[in-house]
Amino acid sequence: MNRQHKLRVAAVQMKFCPTIDKNMVVIERSIRTAARRKADVVLFPECAITGYAYNFSSLKKQELNQALMELGSLATKYRLNILMGTPVFGGRQLYNCLVAFDRTGTITHCYAKCHLTPDDQKIFTPGNAVSLFEIDGIPVTTVICHERRYPELVRLAVMAGARILFHPNAGLDVLSVSRKKRDGKDGVVARAFENAIYYVFANSVGPQGGGKWSAGDSKMVAPDESVLAIADNEHESVIVANLEMQKSTGVYAERGMDHPSFLKPHWKKMILKLKQQAAHSLECFDLPV
Repeated sequence: MNRQHKLRVAAVQMKFCPTIDKNMVVIERSIRTAARRKADVVLFPECAITGYAYNFSSLKKQELNQALMELGSLATKYRLNILMGTPVFGGRQLYNCLVAFDRTGTITHCYAKCHLTPDDQKIFTPGNAVSLFEIDGIPVTTVICHERRYPELVRLAVMAGARILFHPNAGLDVLSVSRKKRDGKDGVVARAFENAIYYVFANSVGPQGGGKWSAGDSKMVAPDESVLAIADNEHESVIVANLEMQKSTGVYAERGMDHPSFLKPHWKKMILKLKQQAAHSLECFDLPV
């Protein structure tokens, strides 16, 4: 990776609509805004295509893949990378995923959430990988929503070379819990610091239906814990920041591979396995070509 490289990143904070068509209108508008602000990559929340409170039992593979094909066309039109939180089918199973499109509209990576909440487990099948892929030559990783509570997913990916964590989120809490998650009480800053990487967090916002809320607070945090951009707790927005990659060293994760020394050979084996698994990230899913 070119350590002098800068990546201009956008994160979309959105209110979910009840239908895919309506969400796609918001998504296209947000992509257009990100492109106008000269972003290289734009991150959307978890399940942004459908919304997180969607009746997933009614979801049709053809309908979902049509939306994904539209996203590929938008990536090509605006010449930017798109990271989309979305359900994805794999055979008869449904997964909660992040799908990555490059500037040519090609799907380059698909990560399925592997740590599912009890509500997730009623709908989705857990994934079986740690995310590792590249955006414009920069190694990156992702976790989805609840997975912020599992720091090993990030640490292992940073040991394998990732220098940015992209985190699509969809808050679905009672109002009292949503309020507790506001104003930085979400672990994002700590995760950036302990790994010496950038952290990009895109969340839903506001009332989600059924008495549930999302805290918003979409943000981007630097390795030194400084907040580069942050959204509020009420409104849709597109936040943008420049990430200076020479500052994202992953140094603490790299040092962690050396000591205690008795673990060193085991870390190396795990990292090799992680890379092998991530290289086959598209094989389990029924994605449009």
